[in-house]
Amino acid sequence: MFNAKIYISLKEGVSDPQGVTIKHALDSLGYKGVKKVKTGKYLQVELEINDKERVKEEIEDMCKKILVNPVIENYTYKIEEIKE
Repeated sequence: MFNAKIYISLKEGVSDPQGVTIKHALDSLGYKGVKKVKTGKYLQVELEINDKERVKEEIEDMCKKILVNPVIENYTYKIEEIKE
């Protein structure tokens, strides 16, 4: 079994209104050293598959078909074996 940690972020140049709002909130709370905030998504997917190469293929397929909007988002992932 494997656990995949998927990190999804907006591409450079894509507007991030949530990040801007968080930045303004941090400024108002006195955190003046924050230059920029970018938001994203983090997903964990546990797979009952014993072949790491197949896990990579499945994660790539999931990201391309449903998890990521390739027009505005990038993604990376890490795969870890679950020790039972």
